[in-house]
Amino acid sequence: MNASVLTAVAWPYANGPRHIGHVSGFGVPSDIFSRYQRMAGNRVLMVSGTDENGTPIQVQADAEGITPRQLADKYNRLIVEDLQGLGLSYDLFTRTTTANHARVVQDVFLALYRNGYILTKKALGAISPSTGRTLPDRYIEGTCPICGYDGARGDQCDNCGNQLDPADLINPRSRINGEVPQFVETEHLFLDLPAFTGALGSWLQTRTEWRPNVLKFSLHLLDDLRPRPITRDLDWGVRVPLDGWRDAPMKRFYVWFDACMGYLSASVEWAHRVGNPDAWQEWWNDPNARSYYFMGKDNITFHTVIWPATLLGQNGAGDRGGQSGKFGVLNLPTEIVSSEFLTMSGSKFSTSRGTVIYVGDFLREFGPDTLRYFISVAGPETQDTDFTWDEFVRRINFELANEWGNLINRSISMAHRNVGAVPRPSTRHPVDAELLTTSRAAFDTIGDLLERNRFKAAITEAMRVVGAANKYLSEQEPWKRADDPARRDTILHTALQVVSDANTLLTPFLPHAAQRVHEQLGGTGVWSAQPEIRKVSELVEGEGPDYPVITGNYAAEQARWASVPIEVGRPLAKPTPLFTKLDPELAQTGPGWAPIEPAP
Repeated sequence: MNASVLTAVAWPYANGPRHIGHVSGFGVPSDIFSRYQRMAGNRVLMVSGTDENGTPIQVQADAEGITPRQLADKYNRLIVEDLQGLGLSYDLFTRTTTANHARVVQDVFLALYRNGYILTKKALGAISPSTGRTLPDRYIEGTCPICGYDGARGDQCDNCGNQLDPADLINPRSRINGEVPQFVETEHLFLDLPAFTGALGSWLQTRTEWRPNVLKFSLHLLDDLRPRPITRDLDWGVRVPLDGWRDAPMKRFYVWFDACMGYLSASVEWAHRVGNPDAWQEWWNDPNARSYYFMGKDNITFHTVIWPATLLGQNGAGDRGGQSGKFGVLNLPTEIVSSEFLTMSGSKFSTSRGTVIYVGDFLREFGPDTLRYFISVAGPETQDTDFTWDEFVRRINFELANEWGNLINRSISMAHRNVGAVPRPSTRHPVDAELLTTSRAAFDTIGDLLERNRFKAAITEAMRVVGAANKYLSEQEPWKRADDPARRDTILHTALQVVSDANTLLTPFLPHAAQRVHEQLGGTGVWSAQPEIRKVSELVEGEGPDYPVITGNYAAEQARWASVPIEVGRPLAKPTPLFTKLDPELAQTGPGWAPIEPAP
């Protein structure tokens, strides 16, 4: 039976262009998963957008001498173009500065407030001495008071995973300019996380299929739950819908609080844009629907504890009970798919430290599928992975070009040259049947791996089929069988069938190349649909400027997760190479826009 599958993808900040470390965590894995689920016949809703509220946007806007709105508009467009170019098949990629998003955030907040999960407390807020503005927690670094790690952030320590407040840090400093922040007492609203300890613990114990490190980390967090502030002193963000707060010029929701709700607000916006305002309920209210959240490991806390607590509170299902809010009983995450960090020369990608390769630069020089392949086969799925140009060149030249590209080219070339079409097979030999069995069996093996978000193992299995087909052709030598055309044609038909199967198996990973392989095999129409950029208006006229979104018509694509017999007699043209080999010198120098620094 077909399932409803929500793919909830982490929201990239609109304060700069995205680098390949970002898309290795939230981007490519989520798209592989979504494309596979659609091919398997499931109803997918893949949503996200640019995260545009909060102090980080204000800080970057100040640095560039523009307004927060101008900054958000600038980087929203840039990020939309990069993610669409990478082929990420969002049903809706929107933004958090829409009126729709603000209304959803306020409605969820009011449900939490009515159910007694919001506290009012005085707290110490970090202020920049030079600007007088609030510093975001993540822009404050110092020594962790728990484990002693020098580099902990003001919201959590990435080394030990504990939740922190900026005032907890030893020797705190601003990441913006290095100054020591001032801490000023101010009144804020807090999400009462301790009031969810029992409900969260009971729910987490049911998450037996999560990656063990994610589950262990999340259960550990329950030992030290504290009320968490959900407002900040700034003038950029979603207003608080309470008397005494809604008109306060310097009170807004904290960006982490509103950004998590973007998954819901994007789903609501999508439903309105497709002309069925209640359509979002299929993925959020149906208890049989499944939801998968994709992100880097530094976002685990928000998605395994804070966002589930918010959902429980909205549902009236925290430890204090309550009534469900406007959106009814919302589903909690089925799985949190967290990736480790993609590093460069052993460092986490960081614009400020100069260790960065921007997605746009990469796409312009190498195209989308080479990056998608590298992330799939060598990315940071379960452990930090160091990106090197040497490894990139090796993977593309010796695996993508030599193995997969060569199999496509020589199989279609020989069939074109000898027959001009897909040849008709005669009696198959055991070696032919063995290869076809290997190819067909891979659908179950790889499908199971993709269901469990084991992308590296899945693409490795697909390339194993490619390797088996190359070995088969080399051993059967159809080019030497001019005196036995029946056997030659059977070999070529077998090889072309496996090329077709392998192309299907690789479609979630390499959707652009998959479309070209489909066409080189004589196919017509859309095999793997690509996202498109559309300019849209606010849902409520006059509440904001027009903006670009990523969306697409994925239901029209032909790709299905099955081995489909190739059509005998279908004309074949002379193929053109799919993958260009990279200059080996690139492995030593890097491209001009991201050169390899010479050893000291």
